[in-house]
Amino acid sequence: MRPVVNAVLRAPTAARTWREVGYTLTGTVLAVPTFAIALLGLVFSALSLLTIGLPLLTGVLVLARLTVRYFRGPARLFLGWSWPNPPPVRPRGPGPVRWTAAVLTDASGWKALAYCFARLPLMAAATYLGGAIIVGGLVGVTYPVWMHRFPQDPPWGGTWGLVAQGLVALLVFPWYFRLIVSLDRWLVRALLEPGPERVRIAALEASRAALRADAAALLRRVERDLHDGPQARLVALGVALSRIERRAGEPELKAMVTQARGAVVEALAELRDIVRGIHPPALDAGLSTAIETLAARSAVPVDVRVDLPQRPTPDLESALYFSAAELLTNVAKHAGASRVRLDLRAQGGILRLTVTDDGRGGARSGSRGTGLAGLIRRAESLDGALRLHSPPGGPTTIILELPCE
Repeated sequence: MRPVVNAVLRAPTAARTWREVGYTLTGTVLAVPTFAIALLGLVFSALSLLTIGLPLLTGVLVLARLTVRYFRGPARLFLGWSWPNPPPVRPRGPGPVRWTAAVLTDASGWKALAYCFARLPLMAAATYLGGAIIVGGLVGVTYPVWMHRFPQDPPWGGTWGLVAQGLVALLVFPWYFRLIVSLDRWLVRALLEPGPERVRIAALEASRAALRADAAALLRRVERDLHDGPQARLVALGVALSRIERRAGEPELKAMVTQARGAVVEALAELRDIVRGIHPPALDAGLSTAIETLAARSAVPVDVRVDLPQRPTPDLESALYFSAAELLTNVAKHAGASRVRLDLRAQGGILRLTVTDDGRGGARSGSRGTGLAGLIRRAESLDGALRLHSPPGGPTTIILELPCE
């Protein structure tokens, strides 16, 4: 019993109480603009029945998703709460129509909009009633100090009745704010925090991205070790055998040395091919330079356009480079084209590689020798997709899309 009494008596001066009061006051002010966003969402939802409100509703939902961070700042400052951002919107294809559809069907945006609508009434009630309780309590407790200014009899049972009521109010107001904050915390968990499935999916995606990054770093390290170790020793061995060959007097010995030097040269060529397959040296200068180098070496003239605001992660760079190399090789071998257009750009969180040729067309993803099936599997392993449009007579357009990290 005593711990309960002590907690009640200490609550008005506890740091937690005044942090919750600060959170509530700040939340009331910050909830005003977001409540306006929620009202706009209701208006544009009604207008969307006539189709004219769909673009505006899309913009409102995008703003509502941003309020997750907006509300998280005060919660972290006053109460130490935190929650992750909503998962990014993932359209099922390129273009503004599919992106708009993804935003309109995204549950996170609608939940955030509902929280924007519910927060202002809750915070306003907490500020108004809580402020009235605090002010009333302070007035009642201090009434004996300033009652000489009002000689008339005090209401509600006299002076000491007011003091008792003020004390009760001051003891009650911390628990009122605690109730409001608990309700707000429940709303946050229901509407802003991702559910357990979302959290697990996000954790799996993060772990898979980390594994891909580790694999890319490991391959890069293997490439460097091969270049600095066995490859350098094979070169030295080839040079030594070349010297022995020049000094060998017996024809049999000279032939054996020549054969050994040829084997070393073949092994060195195979090793270089393996190294290039692990990490092309052209990628050291960046993906844009590597793509332009591929185009310059192509047997068919290539018009290149690369628009990347920032450098992709190493695993995405490798995937895009090898895909571009495979597609340009296919054009040279099978398409009978006179011109190729290669376009690589980042748009809406998607890295899109488009290769178009003016060849004979008729390409199929299962065609032998084209490597398109392997490209499809590579894209799917990175949560991407490959689309092929190749009518008989051409032109052929292949689009590879990979999500940005």
